[in-house]
Amino acid sequence: VGSPSLSCSFPFLQRSQQLKRSAWLTPAPHRLTSGLPMNIGVLFVPQQEAWVVERMGKFHRILEPGLNFLIPLLDRIRYVQSLKEIVINVPEQSAVTLDNVTLQIDGVLYLRVMDPYKASYGVEDPEYAVTQLAQTTMRSELGKLSLDRVFRERESLNANIVDAINQASDCWGIWCLRYKIKDIHMPLHVRESMQMQVEAERRKRAMVLESEGTRESAINVAEGQKQAQILASEAQKAEQINKAAGEANAVLVKAKAKAEAIQLLAAALAQQHGSAAASLSVAEQYVNAFSKLAKDSNTILLPANTGDVTNMVAQALGIYSTLTKPQPVKTEDEVPPARADPQPPAAEVLKAEQASSS
Repeated sequence: VGSPSLSCSFPFLQRSQQLKRSAWLTPAPHRLTSGLPMNIGVLFVPQQEAWVVERMGKFHRILEPGLNFLIPLLDRIRYVQSLKEIVINVPEQSAVTLDNVTLQIDGVLYLRVMDPYKASYGVEDPEYAVTQLAQTTMRSELGKLSLDRVFRERESLNANIVDAINQASDCWGIWCLRYKIKDIHMPLHVRESMQMQVEAERRKRAMVLESEGTRESAINVAEGQKQAQILASEAQKAEQINKAAGEANAVLVKAKAKAEAIQLLAAALAQQHGSAAASLSVAEQYVNAFSKLAKDSNTILLPANTGDVTNMVAQALGIYSTLTKPQPVKTEDEVPPARADPQPPAAEVLKAEQASSS
C-alpha cells in the first residue's frame, strides 16, 4: 500500500496564495494535508481530514479517518478537506468612515470546515470567497461608524463582521470562528489632528483637576477657619464663665471674711476697754488719712488748727462717740403735728388775679 503524498495546501488555495503575494502579504503558515492520492483499493485517511469520493464522476461518499476500501478505476478521490481551524490573512484595503475619513485596515480570519460536501461542491474557492466577503463586510461596517467610534468599538465591529460572514457562508459548509482587526492606518494630517485633540483633552483634564483641587483647598481652609472661630468663641465663653464664677466666689469669700471681721470686731468692742481701743484705732486712721491728703492733688483745704494733733485726735474721738451714741426712739406723742398751710385771704387772691390780668 502506497503512503499518501503531502502538499502544502488545498487545491483551491493556489489562487488565494497568488492574490496574497500580489498584495505584498506574508503567506499563511503551511497546513500539512494529504494531496489527491491514487485509488489502489485500500486507503488510510489521516485524522482531521475528510476525503470526498466520486464514483464514475458522481459524489459517492466521504471517507472517515482510518481504514477505508474503494473500488479501483470506478472510485476517485476528488477533494481533500482539512477539518482543522484555518487562519487567513485578510489583505489591507481602503474604507471610508461615516465622517469621510479614509482608513487602511486589515485583519485575520479564523475558519473551520464544518461540512466537507458543501465546501467541495458549494463554492469554487471557499477561502477566496470568504476573504472577499470579509473585505466587503468590513467596508460596510466601517461606513456606519465615525473615526472615534472605530477605535472604541473594535470588538463590536469584529462581532458584526463574523455574523455577516456566517450568514453568507452557511451554504458553503464553512463556519467563521473569529475575526480580528490587526492594523488601522490613517492619513498623516488626521493623525496630527487626533494628536492635537488628545493633547487638548489632557490639558482640559489637567485644568479641571487643578480647579477642583483649588476648590477643595478653599473649602478646607474655610471649614478650618469656621471651626477655629467656633472653638475660639467657645473658649472665650468658657473663660468668661470661669472668670465670672471666680469673681462671684471672690465676692462671697470677701463678704464672708468681712462678716467674720465685723463679728470679731463687735465681740472685741463688747469686752472691757473695747471702746477705748476703738477710739484709739479711729484716731490713728484719721491721722493717717489726713497725712495722705496731698498725695493725689496739689490743691487741698486744711483746717486752721492743722498743727494741733491733740485737737485732731479729740475731734476724731468726738465723731466716734457721736456715731456710737444710741439714738432715742420717738413715740407718736412726741412727734409734732403737721402744721397746715395758711390759706390766703380771698381779697388778696382777687387783687393778685387783677394784677396778673392787667
